[in-house]
Amino acid sequence: MGSAKKTDSTSRKARIEEMRRAERSRERRNRTLTIAASVIVVAGLVAGGAYLIDSQSGKDGASSDGKQASGKFVTGKDGVRKWDGKLTQNHVTKTVDYPMEPPVGGDHNAVWMNCNGDVYDKAVKNVNAVHSLEHGAVWVTYSSKASEADVKALSEKVKKTPYTLMSPVEDQKDPIMLSAWGHQRTVKSASDPDVGTFFETYVQGKQTPEPGAACTNGLAQ
Repeated sequence: MGSAKKTDSTSRKARIEEMRRAERSRERRNRTLTIAASVIVVAGLVAGGAYLIDSQSGKDGASSDGKQASGKFVTGKDGVRKWDGKLTQNHVTKTVDYPMEPPVGGDHNAVWMNCNGDVYDKAVKNVNAVHSLEHGAVWVTYSSKASEADVKALSEKVKKTPYTLMSPVEDQKDPIMLSAWGHQRTVKSASDPDVGTFFETYVQGKQTPEPGAACTNGLAQ
């Protein structure tokens, strides 16, 4: 059994390292494309700025409808709550009224929160964090009811794990919660074995709508 666990751990490390190499390659390619694209974007903005503003204003009004994510959580035998319903993936510019807190999916901002083991001391915007979940990240959240020791221990784990992020969410129903796209669970403490299980299952897990998408070059506090 010990050999199997070691093999799984080695395989997981290799998979994460491969994701890191792929992301670095995408970053180099994106920088080249960005330089060329920026010229086109600036020209377009100068030529049609007024039109873009008017059309975007109309779009924002429609995209702020919180009813886009409908459904309910269904709790499995393992304690993980799975969202039973539709989770839309539109890019919007206004705040989304999510039917759960923290949200596990739905419309979101076009810019993701950096989630390459990023730990935020202040609350982040849901619309940005949800985009990180779409990329396959696990979001660790905690309220003021969580102990300082647990927050510190979880921070250390997140910092060592690509495709994760952590931030405070005061309005959540439990002191410590873990979220992935369409999935969520409560854990008792940082030492709860369910923390490791959730990470193993949902960091770039099968639920990921956009596996391998970037978790860097996004938004940071």
